Parts: sequence; structure tokens; C-alpha cells
Amino acid sequence: MNSIEEKLKYSNYRITGQRAAILEVMMDNRGKHLSAEEVLYRAREKMPNIGMATVYRTLDKLASIEVLYKTMFGEGRYRYELCDEGTHQHHHIICPGCGRITEMEDDLLNILEQKIESQGYEIIDHDLKFYAYCPECRSKR
Repeated sequence: MNSIEEKLKYSNYRITGQRAAILEVMMDNRGKHLSAEEVLYRAREKMPNIGMATVYRTLDKLASIEVLYKTMFGEGRYRYELCDEGTHQHHHIICPGCGRITEMEDDLLNILEQKIESQGYEIIDHDLKFYAYCPECRSKR
């Protein structure tokens, strides 16, 4: 079950107009890590009367059915990103200077995962974050 449509259908999650606006924002911003506030701001361009509570509930539900990744990057709030179909979770580099989030597409944990699974565990996902100054912030230091 990889597609968004399949996940929504399997979970019996009905898409209302407001939920569709939120999902559309996430699809329009594929690869970006949006906060709930950023989603609200962009969703209001499509549906001006949408509320913050609806955004939070919808984002949490979409994350629970694996349509979105929900990740805390150390700034005290979650950020959401559209799950890519059939791909493994990627890793992030977070710059403490400017807050930029960069994705690492290479999965460098294959050997560690194999070792863990050889001990009888079944890995379902992982989340790895590096905190490092980006080249621009590093040059300013």
C-alpha cells in the first residue's frame, strides 16, 4: 500500500474540503518540512476559513496513516513532510545557526539494520538527525 489514495481508502478517512486543502498544501510542498502554522498559512490561501485545530487534527491523522512524516527537529514544534511512495525514511541535517533542514537521501544505516535484524528484530523505520552548521553559517562563525 503505497499511494496516498490507497492509504486514505484503507483507513476509511473521509476527505472534506478543508482536509483536501491541507493535503494539497503538503503535495504542493513535496520535500519541504512544514510546521502546522506554515500549513495553516498556505491552506488559508485555498480556504480562508480553515482553523488551526483542523490543521493540527488533520496533520496528526495523516501522519498516523503514514501519508505524512511527523518529525521534531529540536525547535519545539513538529514539522510535516509528505511520505514518498515506497521509499525508506531519509535522514536530515539541521543547521542550528539558520534552521535550514537538508535531506540526505543515502541510507547509510544498512549495515546496522542488517545486524539488528540478524538478532531477530524487525525494523519498521528509523529516524536520524545530524546537527551541523551549514556552509554559510560556518563561514560566519
